[in-house]
Amino acid sequence: MNHTHPALIPGSLNTLFLRNRIIKAGTFENMTPGGKPSQRLELFHSQFADGGVAMTTIGYCAVATEGALNANMMVMEEAIRDKLEALISSLHAKGCKVSGQMGHCGAFSKNRNLTVRPKGPSKGLNILGFTEGMWLADAMSIGDIDDMVGKYRSAALFMKSVGFDALEIHFGHGYGLCQFLSPLTNRRTDEYGGSLENRLRLPLRVLAAVRDAVGQDYPILGKISMSEGRRGGLDYDDAVVIAKALDENGIDGIVTSGGTSTMNPMLMFRGKSILPALLEHEKSRAMRLLYRLVGKKMFPSMPFYELYFIEQAKRIRKAVNCKLIYIGGASSGRSLETLFSAGFDFVQLGRALLADPDLPKQLHSDPHAASRCTHCNRCVGTIESPLGIHCTEYGLTLADSESQSHRAGE
Repeated sequence: MNHTHPALIPGSLNTLFLRNRIIKAGTFENMTPGGKPSQRLELFHSQFADGGVAMTTIGYCAVATEGALNANMMVMEEAIRDKLEALISSLHAKGCKVSGQMGHCGAFSKNRNLTVRPKGPSKGLNILGFTEGMWLADAMSIGDIDDMVGKYRSAALFMKSVGFDALEIHFGHGYGLCQFLSPLTNRRTDEYGGSLENRLRLPLRVLAAVRDAVGQDYPILGKISMSEGRRGGLDYDDAVVIAKALDENGIDGIVTSGGTSTMNPMLMFRGKSILPALLEHEKSRAMRLLYRLVGKKMFPSMPFYELYFIEQAKRIRKAVNCKLIYIGGASSGRSLETLFSAGFDFVQLGRALLADPDLPKQLHSDPHAASRCTHCNRCVGTIESPLGIHCTEYGLTLADSESQSHRAGE
């Protein structure tokens, strides 16, 4: 007797019905030249829609110009309404829901469109901006913090109006809100710094503003870093407190990720070092030199094993009542069965879907189907590639995309 794989059973987030439990994780696609959605971005997400995912996540939707990590990131404003509406509509036509990942880079930026220094919770170095001559970051004033909350609210109103089915607030990976949560980057002595309760103040204000903008029946997710992987930084005990606070303040689902882009990215990218891929695709000579100087220490290979975050994520499962979305080393039907048996509600897949966009369809015919991803991590460097992010072994190439467009008569 055939049984439906648990990953393929329909589910819901707030009032949103999803055809199964598989969500494409948000990644910066680098397919928005000049900050505008492109046809390639549509083709990129269409492969996951055609492959059967329940919802795909459009990565890094900046809530303000100063929140865009670089000049090619989309800012959630009227100038891109028509193209964004068309993109989302095309994915809806394939039966796929669409989430938008709300981001703000804070003090971590290489956006040359900025006319002032980037700002975070405290003054410090802007490591990413070294090669752009943007060495320093300033501390936000209370007025800046209030303005940031307002930008999240305005962005949420816009994103709901263009057709996004859900919003994912990025509280992790070293970006703006994570900078306030982390004691390594937040050295404030006012009500937004010091204790974890104070460091949670801005993230919770942002959640409240987004909820006020979209209403009670609209899904809001939050991605957190369960650990920064650095001494003195956020740890797994902090993650339980953060998750409970988000749950108590009305979030619909929490994505249990880990690591930071600025301090320990390999905690989330288990497998081979991302350094060779970064060197291959980085255009800046200065950044390549920086990678060669510090890259081996900053990007050490870390052993990959299936479900590498599961034990820590289980702690959060016990602590919260909201939906829990697992991410981290889920790349086979067997590991997905383990997740859902452990009480997780959904799973986000990144690298596994880059290699096999049709993995959900594969599970229909073979419950033990597994992604071909080898965790080589060469996809990570392709974020800086002219093609945008893709699996270097099995993913779509530009020629594939053009061929698809031609066959579709576009």
